[in-house]
Amino acid sequence: MRIAIIGAGLAGLTTAVELRRRAADAHIDVFEATDRLGGKLFTAAFASGPTDVGAEAFIARRADAREFFDSLGLGDSVVSPSGLRSLIYSGGETKPLPAGGMMGIPSTSAPVAHLVSAETCARIDAEGSSAGIEWQVGQDVAVGELVAQRYGAEVVDRCVSALLGGVYSCTAYDLGLRATVPALAESLDALAEAGEPVTLSAAVARLEAARAEQMKAAAAARAAAEATSGAAEAAEAPAKPAPIFGAFRGGYAELYEALAEHSGADIYVDSFISGITGQAGKWQVTGGGEAAQQPYDLLVLATPAPTTAMLLKQAAPAVAAALAPVKLADSVVVAMKFDSDAGLPDNSGVLIATDEPGVYTKAFTFSSKKWPHLGQRGGALVRASFGRFGDTTALRTDEDTLVDWALDDLKTITGFDGRAAGLSEIYTQRWFGGLPRYGADHLATVATVRRELGAVPGLELTGAWAGGVGVPAVIADARACAARLLG
Repeated sequence: MRIAIIGAGLAGLTTAVELRRRAADAHIDVFEATDRLGGKLFTAAFASGPTDVGAEAFIARRADAREFFDSLGLGDSVVSPSGLRSLIYSGGETKPLPAGGMMGIPSTSAPVAHLVSAETCARIDAEGSSAGIEWQVGQDVAVGELVAQRYGAEVVDRCVSALLGGVYSCTAYDLGLRATVPALAESLDALAEAGEPVTLSAAVARLEAARAEQMKAAAAARAAAEATSGAAEAAEAPAKPAPIFGAFRGGYAELYEALAEHSGADIYVDSFISGITGQAGKWQVTGGGEAAQQPYDLLVLATPAPTTAMLLKQAAPAVAAALAPVKLADSVVVAMKFDSDAGLPDNSGVLIATDEPGVYTKAFTFSSKKWPHLGQRGGALVRASFGRFGDTTALRTDEDTLVDWALDDLKTITGFDGRAAGLSEIYTQRWFGGLPRYGADHLATVATVRRELGAVPGLELTGAWAGGVGVPAVIADARACAARLLG
């Protein structure tokens, strides 16, 4: 059996590994248009050590992802963050990140009172007694639109977009609630199904109550374990929940290199596939050199949605048409290594309100503060992030100007003078179409693509556009893709 996979990013390589585990004798070719593996995961080779300039963390509480990493022999490479909190820059000063709520959306004004006006606080606190939302179970809406309607634009610009922007490279107005904050959409559904007034504050309060119950149950379980174990065992029991996030000690290169090795696939870089023809058992790819001369029994496209649509115009036109609504968000990461960290705040980073004037950067990650294994290198490692959906300013700006913007904004926001601290290393990574825009219609689009794909046997699609943002989500979708392909 011959299988072709287009794309050697996280989705394509994970699919190759899962296919190998399910079909040990299959011949698997992976074609990558660029000159390296990893796709949107990229670990740059700094003199001070490997440094991620794409994704830099994953949700460590996803048991399926941790088990998958263990199966690749990477369990001992996973590290945890320091636990330092992030800040928000708004109104010309850094302020604490709001506690509680859901992705910056509070149930009362208390958590965000230091970020918004008194008028907005009063509006938040009155929302629960105002006319309910006309909510239909299963519907979706833009996060920013919903929050602005119920709480006001200040909450969107100074809290929600700041938090979501670092994850999705979009403002909250460009993101669908069900696609990006599904727990909140489900909480609104639950209120509607129960016949209760549907308000934003009530939906968030339900989530906060559920979270408190989970913490209470965890504390009770710990107390029971301490009561039934010896003093030594009790002393060794974890005092707090496991960290939410994790990373790899040697950067994401550890992951994509391990995937390539475990896949047993023939991987061809600098192999641009320009077209696909045929059907199951007779898939033919244009490009790929001599390796692709024979037809393939099965085909997987693990490429961004617009690329996938372009490649399938002839072989699966209905699928290609269904993918058309998926748009991409661009971004830029400037990673900087400083000789000294004197004056850098003891926080994991700073998110920047979208209504803050005179600032180009959307966020800073203080990587050497956030990750102890990076802090051990000495000095300071800082990542500056630029760009949101529809804004190509950073992509069109030369590297010297981007670095100047990053250094100027860093000094303005934190007081840390990177030039005086000694800027010893710089790496600028431009992510053209780095992430799909998960708009209010995104899940419906994916469902339509899946439906059309069901009529094309021997073909499967995967990637961040299909399974959701984040490394565990991409891995889960790629593994499911392999399972569907082999039936």
